[in-house]
Amino acid sequence: MANTMDGLASARARGRVGGRRPKLTADQAALAQQLYDTRDKTVQQIADLFGVPRSTVYGHLKGDTVPRQPKKTLDRA
Repeated sequence: MANTMDGLASARARGRVGGRRPKLTADQAALAQQLYDTRDKTVQQIADLFGVPRSTVYGHLKGDTVPRQPKKTLDRA
């Protein structure tokens, strides 16, 4: 385990980060965020535009996005 962690630390020091490349570029992610925020297109339409699944679009959206519809609350008397 120690050798593995040392190797990973050494690779990071050389500028290697590892992992899979993102499906959307930074520009595409920014455009997807803009389309989502302005409500011009649905998430499915944005995904079709870039040729990726909806889950990929959701992964690139910022966490502080506003949901499409407010959550319904149950009024109990």
